[in-house]
Formats: sequence, C-alpha cells, structure tokens
Amino acid sequence: MNDAQVSDEISRMSAALAADDAQAEVFTSTQTLAIACRILAANGHGSGLAGQMTARGDDPTTTWTLPYGVGFEEAKASDYVLVDKNFDVIEGNGRPSPANRFHLHVYQERTDVMSIVHTHPINCSALSMIGEPLRAEHMDLMFFYEDAAYLPNWPGVPFGDGEGEIIAGALGDKSAILLAHHGQLCAGPTIEAATVMGVFIERAAELQLKAMAAGTIKSVEPELGHQAHGWRHDPGAMATTFRYFARQALKTGDSPLD
Repeated sequence: MNDAQVSDEISRMSAALAADDAQAEVFTSTQTLAIACRILAANGHGSGLAGQMTARGDDPTTTWTLPYGVGFEEAKASDYVLVDKNFDVIEGNGRPSPANRFHLHVYQERTDVMSIVHTHPINCSALSMIGEPLRAEHMDLMFFYEDAAYLPNWPGVPFGDGEGEIIAGALGDKSAILLAHHGQLCAGPTIEAATVMGVFIERAAELQLKAMAAGTIKSVEPELGHQAHGWRHDPGAMATTFRYFARQALKTGDSPLD
C-alpha cells in the first residue's frame, strides 16, 4: 500500500470501530475504573498500595479515586470515592491517599485529560532509575512516539502541591511521562485510553531495557511514527483494545462491578 491507501484504510477502520463502540456494553464511570484497576493489576502494575487510577467526575472539578488501603487487584466500583478540588470526600466512604493529590494539578492544567493512570511497575521503575527517557521505536508502542515526557529529577513523595505542580509542568501536552526514581503516568481523554496506555507503557519500558542490553536502538521513520501514533490514539481502537483487556479481567476472580 502507498501512504494514501494506508490513510484510507485507517479511516475506514476507525469508522468501523466507532460503530462497534456505539453498540458496546456501557459501564458506569466507577465500574470502568474498577475494571481498569483489574486490568492494570493483571499487567504488572500492582505495587502494594502504590499507584492510582483516577477520573474526573461529572463536575470536572471533582475526581473519582480509590481510598487508601484498596489495591488494584481487589478494587470494586463501590470502593471509589469522589473528591472535590480541595481533596475532601463528597461521595463514598474512605480516606483517599494523599499521593492522589498531584492528579488534581494535572487535571487543572490539562482540560483535555479525563483520566490518569499512575503506577510503579517493574520495568518503568527500572528505566526511571538509569537516567534514560522512554523511547518508542516499535510499532506496538507508537502511543508514545514523540508523546512521552521525562522528569529527570525526583521531587520526593508527591503528597504536596509542589510535587503536583512539578509533575504537571513536566508532563506538558504529552500523553505520558516517565518519572525519575518513581514510575510512570499516562493521561487520557477517557478511562479506556488512559488504561490502555498504562498497559503499553510498561511494555515499552521492558522492550527498551531489553533492546539497550542487546545493542543500539534504531529510530523509526518519523512520518511512519506519526502515522502509527495517530492510529494508536484512535478512539475506536482504544475502546476496542480496552474491551479486550476487560474481557480477560472479568473472567477471573470476584466481579469488580459491584
């Protein structure tokens, strides 16, 4: 196929996936968040109680978050609490982790962001310790092609507003960021998109570490990288990928939908 044919095929596929998405089963925001937690847990993102999966509420100044003490592996829709811009609980029961506070700064700076995944998975954490930014040079990882920021210095435990301002500033307009001596953050226009990026950024870090150990990473052609990035961020493709992961998550253990 030439470039025009590839673009046409992507457009046709995008339209078909959008139609599929319109017919898909609809979950509430908290159910989708709980499914997302199970997906992340199944893909290496569990690190005790570290990490957060959040989303804006119907009021964009509010945020859904898990209370401290609930891990990804056990999260249920009913566990989620809604906090206001002052981080006070206005719906649900439980005390949110103070580490969630820095999400509020990202939401404040990025009106396009509706959901955030922040975790400390093994490979992202390892990559964050060696002073190397994330490189997306494989077709499966084009979510992050020229779309992943890097914070080279650790500002400390992100409990305060200062750390939130630093992380939000470093993220800028990117979809993801590798945080030195810390982990990763993915910011998406939907819960589904943020979750899918969360799964693949850990794979990206794993591939990068293995490639660096084997030799020199070669760059993809920029035009092809940008084209693939656009396809990976297609809303229908994101939703379809999320539903695949969700089916796997809903097959095992107790239901996250309660």
